[in-house]
Amino acid sequence: MEEIVVGIDVGTTKVCTLVGRVEDDKNLRILGVGIEPSAGIRKGIIVDLAAASQAIKRSVEKAESTSGLEITTALVSLAGAHVSSVNSRGAAGVPGGIIDVMDLMRALDQAQAIAIPHDREIIHVVQRGISVDGQEGVKTPVGMHGYKLEVETHIITAASATVDNLRQCVSAAGVEVQQFVLNPLASAEVVLTEQERQMGVAVCDIGGGTTDLAIYVDGDVWHTMVLAVGGNHITQDIAHGLRLSVSQAEEVKKQQGHAVRLDIGNEESFLIRPFGEDRDVRINRQDLAHIIEARVEETFRLILQEIKRSGYDGLLPAGVVLTGGTSALPGISRVASEVLGMPVHTAKPDKLKGLVDKLDSPAYSTSVGLLRWAVAMHDHDIAVSGGNKRRRSRGEKSMNFDSVKSWIKRLLP
Repeated sequence: MEEIVVGIDVGTTKVCTLVGRVEDDKNLRILGVGIEPSAGIRKGIIVDLAAASQAIKRSVEKAESTSGLEITTALVSLAGAHVSSVNSRGAAGVPGGIIDVMDLMRALDQAQAIAIPHDREIIHVVQRGISVDGQEGVKTPVGMHGYKLEVETHIITAASATVDNLRQCVSAAGVEVQQFVLNPLASAEVVLTEQERQMGVAVCDIGGGTTDLAIYVDGDVWHTMVLAVGGNHITQDIAHGLRLSVSQAEEVKKQQGHAVRLDIGNEESFLIRPFGEDRDVRINRQDLAHIIEARVEETFRLILQEIKRSGYDGLLPAGVVLTGGTSALPGISRVASEVLGMPVHTAKPDKLKGLVDKLDSPAYSTSVGLLRWAVAMHDHDIAVSGGNKRRRSRGEKSMNFDSVKSWIKRLLP
C-alpha cells in the first residue's frame, strides 16, 4: 500500500499544509495543498492562540479539500529563537563483545541524560559520531566486535510552553502532532545533496520571522541555530525608509526589490503612493536596493558570527545553501557570498509530481522537507510516537531495531 504523508509548516508568514503520496520510485506526488496567511505568529512563536489555530485550521481544510483525504496526524515544523542545541556524549559497555542494537540504545540514553531545565524539552537527538574501543569514524556499529561503544549526539531542545502552545493550535484544527521537526533539518531534506552533507555545508533557511541554520559535516548535523531575524525586517526597513504601509512595503520588496544596489541602473524607478500622500510618488530603485542591501548584509554578518561561534567555519568547503522565502530576493546569494567568504547558492524543492505549481519556490522547502522526513522515517520503519513528550522513557521508544543499522543518523527521542 502506498504511504500517505502529511506535513504542516507553521511559519511567521504563512501556514502550508501538504498531503503527499510516496510512489514506488520513492518520489513524492503532492495530492493536497493548503496555503494560508499566518495569523497570531511572530518570529516563529505563537502570540495569539485563537488566530493561529484558525489559520492552521483553514490551511488543513484547504489541503483536505484538494486531496479529498481527511487529515488526522501530521509532522509539524518548529522554529523560533527559543530553540537551542548542545552536543553530548554517551557510552555503554558491550557485555557480549559484539555490539547489538540495545547497546546502541543504552549509549544514546546515556547521551540524553544531561541536565535540561524543567521548562525545556528534547525535540531531536541526532547522532553525530560513533567510536568503538576508541576507534572513531564508525558508521554502523551493530554487529561489530568491541567492548566499549561511545556515541556523540547533537541534542536540540525547545521551550516546553512554546511547543505546547503550537501543539494546542494544531490539535484545535483536529490534527495530532506526530512529530515536531526543526525547520532547517526539514529544509535540508530537500535542498542538500549527500555529497554536500559529506563535504561540509550549512543550510540557511531565511523565512519571514526567523533565519534557521544547520551545519552538516561528514554527513551528520553538527550544529543548529535559530536567529530571530528574517524577511519581515527587510519589509519594515522599506516601510520606514519610504514611508509605506507594511503591506505596500512587502509588495514593493517582491516586485522591485534587489539586494545589490550596483546591479540597478541610475534611471530605474517605479510609482507608489506613500502613506499620507494624495498622489503617486516616483521612487528610485537604487534607493530601495540601498535599504535592502544594508539589512541583508547585517543578517549575513549575524549568520557568519554564528558559524564562527560554532567553530566549524573551516569545515564547510561546500559553502552555504540558501532557502526559504526571503532567499528568492534577487542578488541575495551574491551578498551572502561576499559577507560569508564562501560559495553560496539558492535551492528550492524539485523532483515532485502532482499539485506542484505553487511549490516551485524556496519558500516551500520546509513544507516539502517535512514530507521527505516522513518518507525517510517510513522507509526505515522507524515509528515515533506522537507528541514528543518530555523525558520519554526507553520503553516509549517505538522502533523496529532491525532497521536501525541502516538509519542510525536520525535517531529521535
